[in-house]
Amino acid sequence: MITYLLIGVFLLLFVTAALAPLESLNWWAGWTREGEKKGPTELSEAEAAANNEAEPDFYVIYLSGIGAISGDSFPEEEYPFLHGLEERLATAKVITDVYPYSVTNNGLTGQRQLAWLWRRIEKLRFKNPNSVLSLLVNLRNALQMLVSADRRYGPVYNLGIANEIYRVLREKGYRPENKRPIILLGWSGGGQISIGAASYLAALPSPLYVISLGGMLSDDPGLEKLTHLWHLYGVADPLQALGGVLYAGRWPILPNSPWNQAMANGRIDIICLGAYTHNGKGNYFDMETKLPNDARGRTHGEKTLDMIIHILTDQKLLTPGYQVWAATAMQQPSAPGVTFSEVAPIGASDPSI
Repeated sequence: MITYLLIGVFLLLFVTAALAPLESLNWWAGWTREGEKKGPTELSEAEAAANNEAEPDFYVIYLSGIGAISGDSFPEEEYPFLHGLEERLATAKVITDVYPYSVTNNGLTGQRQLAWLWRRIEKLRFKNPNSVLSLLVNLRNALQMLVSADRRYGPVYNLGIANEIYRVLREKGYRPENKRPIILLGWSGGGQISIGAASYLAALPSPLYVISLGGMLSDDPGLEKLTHLWHLYGVADPLQALGGVLYAGRWPILPNSPWNQAMANGRIDIICLGAYTHNGKGNYFDMETKLPNDARGRTHGEKTLDMIIHILTDQKLLTPGYQVWAATAMQQPSAPGVTFSEVAPIGASDPSI
């Protein structure tokens, strides 16, 4: 009985994985109108009015992880982090309503045949974030992330995501002629999708950056077109490390891959935040657990925010006044283009934490 059950589970996973690219292929072929959005030039009067207002200094597009259900429904732990990000980036526009696991920005609870199921799972997750059914959301979105990294289907998938990012940027007042910088902030699976979408967004006249929070990154061709990539990781996070194992283009034996070429050109910085986990206590968004030996008594989430502010300040996207703490960066390069950096308050007893 157990053998048959395992075989059934394996076959179900196989069929689900095989069907994962269909949504993006249907969109490309024009066979579906689910979640269809108007084109980026078809702006409403309200959106056109937004374009006439003064533009922010830069744009930050947040692409959530595989636990997201839609562009406005994330795991609960992400909301305090996003609120803190908006508070600190007063001169920027933080955009959070792009759902990176649908080429049409159509959330799981949107115009879908199984929307009723995802709505039920969403309600269960509000009551119990650790509900077993929530794993269905993670599995479905993880497969879409793998489609993004696939050399066969990824170009179509990433084109759809890039199109939606550009559409939302235009709605929020982005004007290409002003060349305002664009930062894709990708958490977990959103990190891979960020570098995938970069293949097309790089055609815009704006500088294009990616900040990956625990992203499982591939050797995507989009890396060749990015202005810069920062990958923030925790040593207790095995999931982000899978990218360096699963994707051969990240192996040192392939020096001509997009990843290794970007590293050699100094366009990738790998930043260790310390003993961070991917999920649970001590993760990138944890606003409750204090860091050990931190002179300011920061939480894990506060340090993540501080690091992002440090990166943006270093790129001169923010003035030094945005840094509310005196900081220093300790760099321990292990390979060309790779920097293990740690930003900690001056005087911290152990700046490597």
